Amino acid sequence: MRPIRKAVFPVAGMGTRFLPATKAMPKEMLPVVDKPLIQYAVEEALAAGITDLIFVTGRHKRAIEDHFDAAPELEAELERKGKDELLAIVRSILPDYVNCLYIRQHAPLGLGHAVLTAAPAIGNEPFAVLLADDLIDADTPVLKQLIDTAYAQDASVVAVQEVPRQDTGKYGIVATQTPLHRTARITGIVEKPEPAQAPSTLAVVGRYVLDAEILDHLRATPAGANNEIQLTDGIAALLTERPVWALRYEGQRYDCGSKAGMFHATVALGRKYHGLVAE
Repeated sequence: MRPIRKAVFPVAGMGTRFLPATKAMPKEMLPVVDKPLIQYAVEEALAAGITDLIFVTGRHKRAIEDHFDAAPELEAELERKGKDELLAIVRSILPDYVNCLYIRQHAPLGLGHAVLTAAPAIGNEPFAVLLADDLIDADTPVLKQLIDTAYAQDASVVAVQEVPRQDTGKYGIVATQTPLHRTARITGIVEKPEPAQAPSTLAVVGRYVLDAEILDHLRATPAGANNEIQLTDGIAALLTERPVWALRYEGQRYDCGSKAGMFHATVALGRKYHGLVAE
C-alpha cells in the first residue's frame, strides 16, 4: 500500500443531541476537559503520521477552521503579558508541516456522501477516515494501529469492537473469514442489522483506512435509508474486488455523540491526564 498521508474528518452534522449548546457552536468544538472534541481526533491522526487534514464541513462550522488557524492577535497578547505556557499551547495546536483543507458538504446525505465530497482532495491515494464522535484513548493511537495493519496486509482496514447483540442495530456489523483475535479478513458487512440478522457482534467504530478504489464504489452506490449514501455499502462493494481487514483495536472508546459518552470521557480523561478529582 502507498504511504497514507491524508485523513478525512466528516464534521458537517448538526449535533442536535447537544442542543441548545450546539445552536451556534459546532458539536466538534465542545470541550472534553481543555480541548475541543475534534482536536483529539486530529492529534490522533498526526501521531499516526498524517500530514493532510481534509475537513468535510457544513454551515455554522467556521469555528473549526478558526481553531486550527493561526491567531496572531491572541499570540501577540499572550506574548506581551509573558504568558509563555499558554502561548506554547496555542502555537502547538497544529504543526507547521500540516496542510488543512475545508470542503463544504451541501447536504447531510450520509457518511459515504461525506467521503465522496472529499474525493477531489483524496485523489488516488489511500486515506483514513476519523469520526470525532468516537474519542479513543490508547497508548498507541488507534489510527496508527490501523495504518500498521494496512501496510502489513496491503489492504483496507476498519476498526471493530465487540458489542452486545441487542446493540447491533446501532452499528455496521462485520463477518470475518476466521475468528477474530486481533485481525481477520472481512467477508461481509451490513449496516445496522437487527440482532437476529446480525452476522456477528463485531461493530465498526469510527476509524477506517481505505483504498481510493472505494470512491468508485461509492459513486455507484444508490442512496438508501433516509436518502443517504452509506460508507458501509461502499465497503461491502469493495470487498467483492479487494481484501478488507478488521482490526480489534487496543484502547478505550468513548461515544461522544451522546451526552453520557461526553460526560464519561470528560471525567475519565480529566482524572487520567489532569489529576482532576470531583470533590
